[in-house]
Amino acid sequence: MTLFEKIVARQIPADIVYEDDLVLAFRDINPQAPVHILLVPKRAIPRIGDAASSDQSTLGHLLAKAPEIARRAGVGDTGYRLVINNGRDGGETVPHLHCHILGGRPLSWPPG
Repeated sequence: MTLFEKIVARQIPADIVYEDDLVLAFRDINPQAPVHILLVPKRAIPRIGDAASSDQSTLGHLLAKAPEIARRAGVGDTGYRLVINNGRDGGETVPHLHCHILGGRPLSWPPG
């Protein structure tokens, strides 16, 4: 069971900012911006590269909820970045698909 599955199951505490039947969003414990929220599907998908066609509705829902969560966090008007890492070289550290919602300050490009 991944760290995020344990958070979804409430086995590990988290600062949850949004939840519905398909996704859970919580503040990152090591924020890289003033607003750093992780948005995860409740059903574990290891990474975007492992998503199947049967995951399309979950993935669409996850991306459709990101702007609402960003607005609730106060960065909807000023701007934010959505990041999905895939694999070790892509920066993935938890093998459970998740979308980082980053904002609250100007973000440079390219990232680190």
